[in-house]
Amino acid sequence: MDTFSFIKDKNLYSVAEKVFSGERLSFEDGLRLFESNDLTAIGILASHVNEKKNGDKVYFNVNVHITPTNICVGTCKFCAFRKNKGDEGAYELSIDRILEKMRNMNLSGVTEVHIVGGLHPEWGFDYYLEMVKKIKEEFPDIQIKAFTAEEIKHIAERGGKSVEDTLISLKEVGLASMPGGGGEIFDEEIRKRLCPDKISGDEYLEIHKTAHRLGIKTNATMLFGHVETFAHRVDHLIRLREAQDETGGFQAFIPLAFHPVNTEIEGADYTTGVDEIKTLAVSRLMLDNFYHIKAYWIMLGEKISQMSLFYGVDDLDGTVVEEEITQAAGARAGEYMPKSRLIRLIKEAGKTPVERDSLYNVIKVY
Repeated sequence: MDTFSFIKDKNLYSVAEKVFSGERLSFEDGLRLFESNDLTAIGILASHVNEKKNGDKVYFNVNVHITPTNICVGTCKFCAFRKNKGDEGAYELSIDRILEKMRNMNLSGVTEVHIVGGLHPEWGFDYYLEMVKKIKEEFPDIQIKAFTAEEIKHIAERGGKSVEDTLISLKEVGLASMPGGGGEIFDEEIRKRLCPDKISGDEYLEIHKTAHRLGIKTNATMLFGHVETFAHRVDHLIRLREAQDETGGFQAFIPLAFHPVNTEIEGADYTTGVDEIKTLAVSRLMLDNFYHIKAYWIMLGEKISQMSLFYGVDDLDGTVVEEEITQAAGARAGEYMPKSRLIRLIKEAGKTPVERDSLYNVIKVY
């Protein structure tokens, strides 16, 4: 066991043997990792896997966020963002207003617009198509990453169409990729407690797999730190891994740290640094068929995100600009980071900053 002298927790020896031999980790391995406090060893293992996939590269992009509405028919208990129509603070943006907002942003160097919002009870299928089409027409060089699986289902139902036909129509007018929001935790009992009206974990995966089959790349997420157990997290990761085995269409996995302010989860608190770092590292180890693990600095803060680069993370998301959903739940990290700051965070960690577009095409190596 001299080879594993860096491991203090003997329960991790068998996991380390699998990692260094390139063997896939099991459910039990995932539990051992989450239950261990040997963060140094977990970090070394995750870094080993990441370096084999990505070397010393750390990716980021120059992006902006547009949130068309906070009016939503959903009832997710963890959401501090949604409003009912007529509530104080409720808003809805016309397509002209969305275009105006983008014109008023500094879009120099921006390669992606990220669009996610509430499930508006009145907007029809054509509204969403027109939104994507108009943005693409006016800003042809900006890739459109838009609509969670939940939104795709909503748009399809509004138009009386299948998910597949909806995705085909959106792709035809400019949709380039999809974000991973709405994954939460796949376990049905947990989902009933968190978001009883939301699509199931199986539906989430099927919508993403349908997108993959149509050539639309997507991301995947997991919301952690609320009422779930470590076993629920491992189950979530394995189900994502199985879906990726089928299609290969997931680009990045983003563990999202739960934010408790203004939510309906009783007794919930902010996640801790150890849990955040560990979850990122374990995700890297379990998801052997995902190329990228992203630390979403909006939720984690820039310091934890920077430290995560030693724990298997190879992507820091982007400049963001005008993020609203996490802010409503008590985000502490702000909603904009200059490109120069992202580059500094990466270089200080001894890594190579790589600017990318939505589809991980390299724009510039710094």
